[in-house]
Amino acid sequence: MSSPPDPQLYRDPWAKREAWRKHPVFSRRAMFARAFPGFGVALVAFTTYVIAENMLAKEEKPSH
Repeated sequence: MSSPPDPQLYRDPWAKREAWRKHPVFSRRAMFARAFPGFGVALVAFTTYVIAENMLAKEEKPSH
């Protein structure tokens, strides 16, 4: 009977050089989050502004 193949024989020689692709920093979600820095803060600020503007505008009566 033959013995099982040596795991070192079939080891990928480029595994260390390809490991960065699987790192969490380079995931799709992280790349999207870094593509638009400050987008979340800007969205909250704009939403607050629009709500406040609509609340203040409802109190004023139109002059026409």
